[in-house]
Parts: sequence; structure tokens; C-alpha cells
Amino acid sequence: MSDRRKRRAAPFVSAMTGVVLLGGCGTLPGESGDAMGPITVMTWAPQDTGATNMPGMPAMAKTYAKYINARGGIGGRELRVITCNDHNTALGADDCAEQAVDKGAVAVVGSYSQYGAAFTTTLEAEGIPYLGGYGITQDEFQSFLSYPVNGGLPALMAGAGRQLAGKCTKVTLVRPDTAAGDIFLRFLDAGLRDAGRTSATDLRAAEDATDYNTISRKAIGANEHGACVSAALGDKTATFFDAFRRTTTTDPVTGLEAGPRARIASVLGSVQQTTLDSTGGGNSPLEGAYVTGWYPPASDARWAPLRNTIKKYAFGDNDIDPDDPGVQTTWIAYNVLTKVVEKMGKDRPVTAATLKTALDEAHDVSTDGLTPPLGWREQDTSAIIEQPRLVNGRVTFQKVEKGRLVAARKGFVDVTETLEHAPG
Repeated sequence: MSDRRKRRAAPFVSAMTGVVLLGGCGTLPGESGDAMGPITVMTWAPQDTGATNMPGMPAMAKTYAKYINARGGIGGRELRVITCNDHNTALGADDCAEQAVDKGAVAVVGSYSQYGAAFTTTLEAEGIPYLGGYGITQDEFQSFLSYPVNGGLPALMAGAGRQLAGKCTKVTLVRPDTAAGDIFLRFLDAGLRDAGRTSATDLRAAEDATDYNTISRKAIGANEHGACVSAALGDKTATFFDAFRRTTTTDPVTGLEAGPRARIASVLGSVQQTTLDSTGGGNSPLEGAYVTGWYPPASDARWAPLRNTIKKYAFGDNDIDPDDPGVQTTWIAYNVLTKVVEKMGKDRPVTAATLKTALDEAHDVSTDGLTPPLGWREQDTSAIIEQPRLVNGRVTFQKVEKGRLVAARKGFVDVTETLEHAPG
């Protein structure tokens, strides 16, 4: 068994070894005695798979390193970013976590993986913080070493329920048949019920599906006016809605063929500006859709620093889309890292342990309006039993209008209480 696997299999031994090292001359992974030495972090995400791919997140991390190092680093320290492809598998996620340990990362920042259980055990055993995960797994809101910057999929789905409750007589949810997808209905229903509506109909689709004709017919059902169909299928969402738009049914009264009458909806990540651009702009099958997001619309002026950084330090890198919520999450996470480390001062070494302490003490960390001010003190966390690490339960309501994502409601909508009241 490799040293890495021994650590994975025996976290208690690893922890005891850590006590010995702290008392002696050695150092733990991610620790350095040089207060002004380089800061090494990791960013991971799936790439080149048949399902969800997020290449923009590690590419954004590398770009941020160029940007901040050109400004003198973080508080005078060089930022070193290592990246990893988790291949959308549990083994890949575990391997990335092991690489973070072996390469001395003091944190994993701005990353995406559907396999939280596969990486949190390793990070917890080695004391490595997980800052600004995408929010796709429940583990990210349970691990004592996780520091989320958004409300994850629970907040998006609860927000979608709130947004659709005032517009739909019934809601059908089309979502991936995955462990991550299993939580979608629960929180969508919480948002609907919070606004006095009944539960949604749940339709599951294979994560790697290419044909959505059958499930489109199921979603249309009786083809009633006032119904809504919400799809959260990642980068397959536009494909589904294209099939949905082309599906016809026979009107039982007139006997004539009729297209779908339901309004459509989705969440950010499944719908973004590049999706609309690539599927016809104003003629996109997503025209008119209601969309729930974590952050302000991509057209908002608060994203200008992100766009300028990409333009200057990642010119020509097609992996980085400033409208991608994964890229946006990575940007926010690295800015938070910078502000927290700068507050630590120049005399304090940046290690996994000292960074964890700084994050635990962090409060009112500004993201320049892209989220509410963030903090992870005990009093900043939520009263959600299954998501105790959630500190930001706010979402934005958007809509697709003339091929553009625009605000459907000004400012943030707080769904924290909806999440707190969601059945377990």
C-alpha cells in the first residue's frame, strides 16, 4: 500500500503522527516555517468526460495566480496553483485530494466535484481547508473544513421553487439520475411549499443521456396552461429544451397538434449566457426561461474585474468563460483567500493549520457585492441540521430576455429560512 493510501486508510494514525511532527522538527503537509514563502493551493474539476465538465475552474485558478503574482503576490507571498482532473469519478476525486496532500497544498480553492465523500475524508485527515467549492454535494456543507461561498444546489433549488411559485400552477422537475441530483426535488419542493404551492413532479434522466424525446413527452403530460417545466441537467439542459420545444401532443378537444404550453425554467450552471449564444440567442429554446442563480447576472458591472483579468492574463484561453458560474465561483474563492491571508499579516506562516484558524475567525469578508459579506464563525453559520456550514443562503432571480440573462428581481433573495424548514 502506498504512503498516500495508508493515510487514507488510517486517519487516526495520520493524526497521531501529526502530533509527533508538531512536537519535533518535522512539518505536516502544507506547512512551512518560512512566513514569506510561497503559498501552494490546488483547484480541481472534471475535464474531458462524457458528463459535466468544468475546465474553466482550474484555468481560472491559474489565471488568478498570474494576476495576483503580477501585483506582488498575496501579501508579498507568491501564489502557486496546482490543478487536478477528477474525471467525474469517486476515485478521481480521491486521487486529487491525495495529490493536494503530497504536493503540500495549504488549501483546495474554487473547485468542483460531485464526489464529496471521496475527498473530504482525506482533506479532514490532513487538516486541509476546502474553500469555495461549487456547492454540488452535501458534504461541502457538512465538513468542518469546508468554507462555502454560495448556498450550493440546495439554495438554487429552493430559490427556484420560490421564483416559480408565483408563476406556475404545477411544476415538473427534470434532473440527473445521480446522488447529487437526488437532493434537487427536496429543496425545490421546500421553495414551492414555502410559497403555498404543491410538490413538483420528479423526472430523472441519465446523466450521459443524448436523447430526451421520451422524457420531454412525459414532462409535457397533459400540456396544461400555467404549468412549468424546470430542467437542471448541466450542459445537457439546452439539448433537453430543444427536444422539449419540438415535441407535440394532440389536443383532446380539437384533435389538432399542439406544442408545449408550459413555461420553462432552470438554474444557473445549467443555463448561462454562452448557452444562449450557442443555441440561437433570441431564438434559443431557452428564450423566456426563468433562471435562479447565486450571483448577479453576468452583465452586471461588478464582474468587470473578472473580465479584465481574463482579458489581460488569459487572452485566447477558450476554457475560461466569464459568464460560467464555475469560473465565477473560482474567482470569488480566490479573492476571499487573498483577503483572508492578507489579514493574517506578514509575520505569520501560511499553513493548512494557520489558514484554517484564519478562516474560522473570518467575518464580514467582502466579495465586492458579488455575494453578501462572508464569514464562517459559529454565529455566521445556519441552523440547517444537514448543512451546518452554509453561511450564504441568498440567490438571484433572473430570466432570459431577447437572448440575454437579465435580472428578474433586483438584489438578492434570502432562502435560508426555507432551507431551515425543509424536511430532512
